[in-house]
Amino acid sequence: MLGVNNHGQTIVLACAFLSKETTESFVWMFEEFKKAMPGGEPKTIITDQDAAMAIAISIAFPTTFHRLCIRHITSKFSVKLPRDAYNEYWREFQKAIWDTDNKDEFDAKWNIVVTKAGLTDHPWLSSMFDLRESWVPAYARQFFAAGMSSSQRAEGCHGFFKQYISRRNSLMDFIIRFERALSHQREKELVADHVDAFEVAQCLLPMPMNKQMAILYTRTMFQKFEQELIESTACFLELKTEDACKVVFNVSERKNWETRVAEVVYVKDSDHASCSCKRFEFVGIICKHILALFRRDQIEYMPEKYILKRWKKTAKCGLVSDANGKEIKDCADPGLLIKRSTMSRIASDVVKDALMSEEGCEVLSQTQYMKDPKRVRCKGRSKGVTVAKEKAMKRGIRHCRECGHIGHDRRQCPALNTP
Repeated sequence: MLGVNNHGQTIVLACAFLSKETTESFVWMFEEFKKAMPGGEPKTIITDQDAAMAIAISIAFPTTFHRLCIRHITSKFSVKLPRDAYNEYWREFQKAIWDTDNKDEFDAKWNIVVTKAGLTDHPWLSSMFDLRESWVPAYARQFFAAGMSSSQRAEGCHGFFKQYISRRNSLMDFIIRFERALSHQREKELVADHVDAFEVAQCLLPMPMNKQMAILYTRTMFQKFEQELIESTACFLELKTEDACKVVFNVSERKNWETRVAEVVYVKDSDHASCSCKRFEFVGIICKHILALFRRDQIEYMPEKYILKRWKKTAKCGLVSDANGKEIKDCADPGLLIKRSTMSRIASDVVKDALMSEEGCEVLSQTQYMKDPKRVRCKGRSKGVTVAKEKAMKRGIRHCRECGHIGHDRRQCPALNTP
């Protein structure tokens, strides 16, 4: 299971070996995850359309918003739709999905393009429309997800770990390699922490609010905020309605030769502004439309309620307690990380040296504390023919026919070449 830290980096929260991808297995995994993460259930979890996992999430995380990966769904349009209909109407489907801020607008645009394409009775499109609350941005944007709408981070993380591990690793070798990869990932986070602790990001706009956020936010999050602040200068406000309770503005912006309009509502009693784009709710960073209103009202400093702690440099400060109220200490202490990295390298060198001789292999293999798990076929794995290299690995290590040792064959045997 993956998450996002205060630098916007992908981090591993937990991992588990599952012999079967069933509902029961996923429920067990999620329950163990809750024990390891005492902060409560996650606000949002993003998965593909796995039915067993969906049921397990509803059981283990009843209050968590389960979002379906939008990229997995949109990539199927080219396969599920007739070729002519896809080529002609895919752009309109894209606009309906990505360029709408509210539910009614999406429903109207979707129905228009489906009718034009003659696909009102298409079973797959109908099923996706029925699931729209789980994947369409206009329906899902009000749930915080650190800006994620797909499982692309997970796929990128898989590519990162594949540099260190493979399916041919034994269990112990996998653990060593996986720990090494985690150490390298954690090192990037420590580097970002160090940069933020000793450097302040340079502001492009000389404004008190910009300087305030440069001090509070991590470098990556400040860059996202400043981009919104810069784009707010190109937004135009128009008063829509006003009464004793609230003021409503239409905020328009010109982008890609199109004018888009967002609605900003300011509630007077609570002194709170919200926007139809839902960027603050979804990403946790105030949007350009509200910033345009702040600039109009000459608000110099960002109110504290719009600054999420999770994007601050001080996000990791404070105590974390388990279910019994006992403090959980940070296991990512730099000194401990250095020791673990050093010990991992030593262990890796010992394994490499042992592999060079039979005596070394025998010493390390005398006592088996843990056996490798049985290999199982994962969902989605192709049923292609096993490559020749994998077949060779299954046959095991070849021994010399003359002396019985490994590392050479009969033609290169030292016993035959000895004068």
